Amino acid sequence: MTRTSEDLALTGRQRLVLIVLLGAQFMFALDFSIVTVALPVIGEDLGIPDADLQWIVTAFALTAASLVLVMGRVADLHGRKRMFLIGMVVLTVASAVGGFATEPWVLFAARAGQGLATAITMPAALSLLTTSFEEGPLRNRALGLNGALLSLGFAVGAVLGGVVTDVLGWRSTFLINVPAGLLILVAAPFLLTDDGERKQQKLDVPGAALLSTGLLALVLGISTGERSGWGSPAFLGLVALSVGAFVSFWFVESRSSHPLAAVSILRRPTVSWGNLAGFTTFAMESSKVFLLTLYLQRVLEASALATGLAFGVLGAGAFTGGLVAARIIDRLGAKATLLLGLTLQGVTTLTFLLLGVGETLGFAHILLATAVGGFGHVLVIVAYTVTVTSGLPDSEQGLATGLAGQTQQIAFTVGTPLISAVAIAFATGQFDDPTSSEAVLGGVHAGLLVNAVLILATAVLILVFLPAERRPGGNRSATALADAGAGRADRPVPHGRA
Repeated sequence: MTRTSEDLALTGRQRLVLIVLLGAQFMFALDFSIVTVALPVIGEDLGIPDADLQWIVTAFALTAASLVLVMGRVADLHGRKRMFLIGMVVLTVASAVGGFATEPWVLFAARAGQGLATAITMPAALSLLTTSFEEGPLRNRALGLNGALLSLGFAVGAVLGGVVTDVLGWRSTFLINVPAGLLILVAAPFLLTDDGERKQQKLDVPGAALLSTGLLALVLGISTGERSGWGSPAFLGLVALSVGAFVSFWFVESRSSHPLAAVSILRRPTVSWGNLAGFTTFAMESSKVFLLTLYLQRVLEASALATGLAFGVLGAGAFTGGLVAARIIDRLGAKATLLLGLTLQGVTTLTFLLLGVGETLGFAHILLATAVGGFGHVLVIVAYTVTVTSGLPDSEQGLATGLAGQTQQIAFTVGTPLISAVAIAFATGQFDDPTSSEAVLGGVHAGLLVNAVLILATAVLILVFLPAERRPGGNRSATALADAGAGRADRPVPHGRA
C-alpha cells in the first residue's frame, strides 16, 4: 500500500518529542568535543600536567563506553523515560560540578559523571525515538535528523569550544550544559511516553559485570598503549583481561535464562554487520579529522581558529546528509545507502593523498572533500542505525540502541590512537627528523591511506555479507533486511507511538 504525504507527516506532539530527544543528543555530541579544545587552558589553570590532561577525555570515554550497553538494557527493563530523565539530571549536576571545579580530581570526577550520563541517556533517547515513530519512512526521517544533529554537534563543539574558551573562559564549556539540561528536564516529563512492551525480568548482573569489565579494560588498554607503547606489559595485560572478559561474557550469555544481550540477537547479520559499518565510519572519521588537523597546523601552519572553521564545512556536509538520508534510504534501501556512504567517505579520504605544501590548494581540497565525506559519513550513521534497530520488538530497542551507542563510543576511543600510531610509525621510520613538515606530511599520508583502505574494505564486507532487504514496490524500509538476517521474514513489525 502506498503511503500518502499525510501518513508521513509529523504531528505537533511528535515534533515536540523530536525537539526534546534530538536536543539531548545534540548536547551530548557537543559535550564530547567542546571540552577538548579547552584542555591546555584547563591544565594551566588547575595545575594539571600535560601528561595527565588526557584523563579529562579518558575519564569520559571509560564510563561512557563501558556502561552504555548495560544502561540500554536497564532502560528496556525499567523504563526508558525514567532512565532518560535520570541521565539528564546526572549530566546537569556533573556539568555544574565541572564548571566550578578547583581541584583536578573534582574535574576528573565531573567528566566521569558526564560519561555516565552519556551511557544512561543516549540509548534511552534513541530507543524512545525508535519506539515513538512507526518503523519505515517516518522513523527513517527521525533518525536522519538525529544523525544530522549528532554530526553537527561534534563539528560545532570543536569550533564553539575555542570561541567560548577565549571569550568566557574554559568553565563555560561545562556550564553551557546546565541551562540546556534544565530546560529539557522541564519539558521531557510532559512530552515523553514510555508505554511500549517491557520484559519483566531481572538484569543479568554477571553478564553486565563481565561486559563492563571487558569494555573498561579495552578502553583503558588503548589509552595506556597510546602513552606507554603498544608492546608494554600494561597494554598487553589489559588487552588480555578484556579478551578474557568478553569470552566469559559470551559463555555466560549463551547459558543465561535472562541474558543481558541474547546471543541470538548478537548473531543477527543486521546487528553484527550494521555495527561494523557504524564502528568503521565513526573510528575513521574521527581519526581523519585528527590527521587533517596535524596537516593544517603543522604543515600549512594554520591557526587553531582557521582549523576549526575548516571543519565547520564538514559539519555542514554532515548536516545536509542527515536531512536527506531518510529519502535516500526509502529510495535505495538501507544496505545500498550504507555502501554509498562508505564509498563517499573512503574515496574522499583517498583524495587527501594528493595534499602537499600548497596552502591555497590544500585548504580548498580539504573544504570540498570533507564536505562530501561528511555527507557520506552521516548516510552511514543513519543507515546503520536503521539496520540494527529494524525488525526488533520494542522490548529490545534499548539493547539495540545500546549496542549502537557502544559501537560509537568504542570507535571514538580506538580510531585516533590506531591511525595516529600508523602515522607516527611511518614518520619515525622514514625520516631523520620525524617532527619536520615533510615527516608530518608523510605520516599523515600513511594514516589516511590505511583509513581509506579500512573504510572501503568494510564496504566490500557489507556488500558480500549483509543480506539484501526485500523491498516490495521498490520503496520499503530496512525491516525485511533485518528479518532476512534473522531468518524470520514473517516476524510482525512493531509499532511505537509518541
